[in-house]
Amino acid sequence: MPPPSDRNRASRTGRASLAPSLAQVAARAGVSVATASRVINGVANKATEETAERVRAAIRELGYRPGSVGRALRRRESRIVGVLAANLANPSMAAIASSIEWSLRGEGLVMSLCDTHERADVQDEYIREMRAQLVRAMILVGAVDSPALDEARAAGDTLVFVNRPDPGDPSSPYVGLDNEGAGAEIADRLLERGVRRIGVLHASLDRTAGHWRLLGLFDRLAAAGVDTAAIPCATGPGLDHIVAGYHAMGTMLERPDCPPVIVCLSDLLAYGAYRRAREAGLEVPGDVAFFGFDDNPINPWIADWLNSVRVPSDHFGPAIVGMLHRLWDGEERPAPLLLTHQLTIRNRRLPGETAPVSRS
Repeated sequence: MPPPSDRNRASRTGRASLAPSLAQVAARAGVSVATASRVINGVANKATEETAERVRAAIRELGYRPGSVGRALRRRESRIVGVLAANLANPSMAAIASSIEWSLRGEGLVMSLCDTHERADVQDEYIREMRAQLVRAMILVGAVDSPALDEARAAGDTLVFVNRPDPGDPSSPYVGLDNEGAGAEIADRLLERGVRRIGVLHASLDRTAGHWRLLGLFDRLAAAGVDTAAIPCATGPGLDHIVAGYHAMGTMLERPDCPPVIVCLSDLLAYGAYRRAREAGLEVPGDVAFFGFDDNPINPWIADWLNSVRVPSDHFGPAIVGMLHRLWDGEERPAPLLLTHQLTIRNRRLPGETAPVSRS
């Protein structure tokens, strides 16, 4: 019996021999290994069509599959597109990732999906790994500022930013929502109904879409004469928006004049706030009504009480892939692409409403 090291070597050799090698393809086709490699990698400009066809026939007969990593190293590209999402626990972000995957698949590309958890160190770890794998592009859904992102940008890597502009260069390719306009539309609807006393629940406003949503809401209300400095705002701890919404609503309920309409800067915040309001014995939307952002696909099933700005998640994939093609075709600074939002109103009347509701 051979020693263990020899047995292991034999076992490894036996397993490796099950998969046909490039040398076997070359031998079957009657060409050199270099010629077979050039045909496989699409650079067989010096080979005749007859030679190329012999190599392709040998590949079919042997069932040879070239290593994608090795091919990427030779071509300096791969079929993999990295997608780095800030919070896949958010159903809206998961729906955007699904749309991206479907659109990439239609182009013969493969998505590698990572959750950065809104952490710069985790984002850097994934960016560096993606670059080591020579991914064809990286799509960052909710990027944060980080050293590896600076490195990728400086190296000229293909980057597309989604839902949050590039924190280091706002002119970078961007696909997102008109968050400021969405906030303004909620303000318009509240003003139409005579609602002027509201509260706001938010998570972090640093670098987030929530910042722009709040800006649009407050600017439009201020233009109508509302004292936005007097609007109560509350937040909760941590990155979990549902938990943050629960605690933020608890803070709002401690006020002697809790507003009858609460604008939450994400649907997840609204879910937590709803739970806290119901625990306090409030009827929704009879005593307090909620507005959110995202209009998650599950809302018709579990949140028919929630008015929300719909994010067209299924439109993101085609828009992002279109942006990638513009970059691959040599366009250096494609204009930002803002997708159309829609405000879904599920409450026939709002508490504190003074204006008649239009039936048109």
